Amino acid sequence: MSMYGRDPWGGPLEICPDSATDDDRSRNLDIDRGALSRTLDETQQSWLLAGPGDQGRKKKKYVDIGCLVVSRKLFVWTLGVLLAAAVFAGVMAGIAKAIPRRHHPTPPPDDYTVALHKALMFFNAQRSGKLPKHNNVHWRGNSCLKDGLSDPAVRRSLVGGYYDAGDAVKYNFPAAFSMTLLSWSVIEYSAKYEAVGELGHVRDIIKWGADYVLKTFNSTADSIDRVVAQVGSAATSPGSTQPNDKYCWMRPEDIDYPRPVVECHACSDLAAEMAAALAAASIVFKDNKAYSQKLVHGAATLFQFARDRRGRYSAGGSDAAKFYNSTSYWDEFVWGSSWMYLATGNSSYLTLATHPKLAKHAGAFWGGPDYGVFSWDNKLTGAQVLLSRLRLFLSPGYPYEEMLRTFHNQTSIVMCSYLPIFKSFNRTKGGLIQLNHGKPQPLQYVVNAAFLASVFSDYLEAADTPGWYCGPHFYSIEVLRSFARTQIEYILGKNHLKMSYVVGFGNHYPKHVHHRGASIPKNGVHYGCKGGWKWRDTKKPNPNIIVGAMVAGPDRHDGFKDVRKNYNYTEATLAGNAGLVAALVALSGEGHGVDKNTMFSAVPPMFPSPPPPPAPWKP
Repeated sequence: MSMYGRDPWGGPLEICPDSATDDDRSRNLDIDRGALSRTLDETQQSWLLAGPGDQGRKKKKYVDIGCLVVSRKLFVWTLGVLLAAAVFAGVMAGIAKAIPRRHHPTPPPDDYTVALHKALMFFNAQRSGKLPKHNNVHWRGNSCLKDGLSDPAVRRSLVGGYYDAGDAVKYNFPAAFSMTLLSWSVIEYSAKYEAVGELGHVRDIIKWGADYVLKTFNSTADSIDRVVAQVGSAATSPGSTQPNDKYCWMRPEDIDYPRPVVECHACSDLAAEMAAALAAASIVFKDNKAYSQKLVHGAATLFQFARDRRGRYSAGGSDAAKFYNSTSYWDEFVWGSSWMYLATGNSSYLTLATHPKLAKHAGAFWGGPDYGVFSWDNKLTGAQVLLSRLRLFLSPGYPYEEMLRTFHNQTSIVMCSYLPIFKSFNRTKGGLIQLNHGKPQPLQYVVNAAFLASVFSDYLEAADTPGWYCGPHFYSIEVLRSFARTQIEYILGKNHLKMSYVVGFGNHYPKHVHHRGASIPKNGVHYGCKGGWKWRDTKKPNPNIIVGAMVAGPDRHDGFKDVRKNYNYTEATLAGNAGLVAALVALSGEGHGVDKNTMFSAVPPMFPSPPPPPAPWKP
């Protein structure tokens, strides 16, 4: 738009005629002559009549800044104010920089995170073989470097892996389950592990276990006829003085007696669990393609062996039957095939996992006193939660939907059984759920249930589902999380004894843990098989603190005896600590749910891709 005003004479006036030519000005003067014929007021006459000297004096009172003419005083005053404001702003900025800033301190980590750091350290204390430099357990060293090589029937290296508990036996059945459970927790909560600086640590723990599993069979072959079930022996008979990992009380570093290797040729439960461990680990290490594929190949070989050679690994009164007896292998079939499907995307594994007859054999359609108890022996509950995840997030539909819906419904029933309002399981007066019906060593079952409740509530939240039904009643996911929190808080010290059952957490925790390495000082003295008995029998606290070890736990009356020789109270195990780690990471932190996608990274699209659009029509 044109910017025109009116001059004092009434003619048109352009505000900034900076492009006018001399001819334009002449024409404008001709146009303005009509305005001069009007009568001028006194002010206008004084302007016209003023002499050259007077005009100069008048002009000095004003400043011409191009398009505007302003009073000189106003111009000077305005310029001064602007300069003063600039100086003031600069001074204030300098003062602000000079004043030290008060940074709000980072909030301290919650109890779950503190306990998580410690619980992971237990696995460092349980390592067998040549230890890495960063193991960070000063009283541990290299141990059992002749495992497998010293057994004339094997003659190959079985160095590495983890000692199961306070002794020095390497039981592959609970150890493989521990690695599967840790891998599951990493797949779901890798962001949480990373946020607290433990992702690299837990991956190292899993790799240490997976590498050992690969040693226990011919992992490069497509078919095998045997797997290693355990290294070392805890078998004892009345009056026997044969040195072994039960009779002798020695630091693992000082063991000098033969350690036999137990192999099995028909062990579906063990092989399927080992397959699950390698399959789950392959997802954890999917960023290392070569290693991940090596794990998948080993898992496939193991699972095929499990299906071809049916049998329980602990049958026939073996050493394992006394400590880790397997009641069935059907649950391992459901569990193992579920993990095999997630690791490979091969639908034949999903077909097997959702086969009605397999589910029936595994006990999916009946209750029983141990229904819903997830442990190293019974994987059915964990498998049902895992398959419920598949239904919630991928919804594969026919032909899997019917069984997946059944597993989802059964999972809901199990979650209901954990709530205090239902009487499926008793509770101590202190509130600890009795999943093993008052028998010793309850905590390993409690932490597994706390993990399943937490992860299932996160599944529901990620699926925008606020809760689930127990019969006609609807319960929010917060009810499940409350169950998990109260159980873990009991373990961490909120009980009438004010006792933390995780060593090193809090100020009051067990000091006489049933553990050979922790109970014997590292003082350069070699204590033989019986030489360590004095450390086993002393009432003095352990000289070495086995940080993060979750002991077996209290009895059904909330009582606890901190006695080294009573392993039903004071022994810690791999499987128990794996469940503790999983529960702690699930409950720790805020703002991080489950990772919905990583678990399905190997799963192809459930439905075929739509055909490409037709080519553009040409006349």
